[in-house]
Amino acid sequence: MAHYKATSIDSRNFMLSTNDVSAGTLVYSNWYSFKANIILTNHSEYQLEPKGFWDSKIELKRNDKLLLEFKMGWKGIVIHTKFDGEEKSYLLRLKGLLSSQYVLVDTDEKEILAVTPDFKWRKMHLDYDIATSDEFDSQNHKELFLLAIVHCINHYLAVTSSTVA
Repeated sequence: MAHYKATSIDSRNFMLSTNDVSAGTLVYSNWYSFKANIILTNHSEYQLEPKGFWDSKIELKRNDKLLLEFKMGWKGIVIHTKFDGEEKSYLLRLKGLLSSQYVLVDTDEKEILAVTPDFKWRKMHLDYDIATSDEFDSQNHKELFLLAIVHCINHYLAVTSSTVA
């Protein structure tokens, strides 16, 4: 089991790290945008782009190759990955009705990671503590997937907070 931290750099962009070593960044083009880039430490760059009616679906691409897509569903955020030619589906949802923790479950309902938001009142930043399972850690694209999950949660929070007002 590994632990990661997604730290808000400037209340808009996030740096993913494990054991105080950077694994990549999530960079938003501007405030309240669902468009973002993921830049890993090996300098590979990926694009997150909204698609569909009301930007209801987000796609992760590299050089126009679709690697991941997610959209809001009734039970949470439905995520489809296409890493290394293998398609998998996941559900990112709140752990419980009154919980602020998010869990990623596979098609067998097995929890493979947990994300706990950590709001910093003094800086008005939102950080994330992420605990992954051994199954998740064995994936080739785990850092990319983790940064995409941070984007999923940011998207979810933006959409749900805009409907409350």
